[in-house]
Amino acid sequence: MKTVGLTHYNFPGSMEEFLDYMVDTGFSYTEIQGRDVWGADEDLDKAKRNAGKLRKLLEARGLYASGVSAGNNFTVLGEEAMAAEVSRVRTGCDIAQILGTKILRVDGGWPAADLPQEKWTGLMVEGFRRCTDFAEAAGLTLALDNHGVTTNDIEVQLEILRQVESPCMGANLDTMNYRWYGYDLETIRGIYKRIAPYVRHTHFKDGRGSRAEYVGTALGEGEIDLQWALDCLKAVGYEGPWCVEYEGTTDSREGFRKGLEYLRARI
Repeated sequence: MKTVGLTHYNFPGSMEEFLDYMVDTGFSYTEIQGRDVWGADEDLDKAKRNAGKLRKLLEARGLYASGVSAGNNFTVLGEEAMAAEVSRVRTGCDIAQILGTKILRVDGGWPAADLPQEKWTGLMVEGFRRCTDFAEAAGLTLALDNHGVTTNDIEVQLEILRQVESPCMGANLDTMNYRWYGYDLETIRGIYKRIAPYVRHTHFKDGRGSRAEYVGTALGEGEIDLQWALDCLKAVGYEGPWCVEYEGTTDSREGFRKGLEYLRARI
């Protein structure tokens, strides 16, 4: 049986209900979201304790974590703000180790009213360069997500990977987000081929349209050429996690189940 995971996102229930659903449906692993361990108070020591409790819940069900998201933002001004984001990634690395995964999914950053766009890439590169030493020492991979209006720009995403130039730096491929950003479908086929050598984790997601017109669907029911994405990853020998993500309007439990069946039949 092919092993498939899913992101803990958009599920109508508690963490334990989510994990029980995974077992009942046939998923093997999940990407843990930052909010699953970080509380609203941002207490990092508490986050580590929460991660330990969560690992026990996973192990009790024969499940494991494929990765954990850091929720960082490097498009910030000032040393204090940058140091705080680097510290968050460091804690994310600690949490990943507690959860037993070698992948920390990271964001580049988010637009800010007082930050010119031409400074985004430099700040993101600086932030990641300051994280590579401790990530490498821990044997972890930082998987840069294509997300929002910063790293969904494939040229920006690739430039960050090139400039950071570390064996611990890779990518998380979200198959729908490039389309959400505004790329046409043919361009996205080329993007998958370009990003494939860097991919260390995946979010297989489908849908239609861009920005305000975006509508999520189950895998295989939207306009994304998921088979081409799979082919590009297989061509470079990708052996990492295959995670289902769903943002449709129907019950996410059904969307996840369809995604599981779709990937099992193709990987």
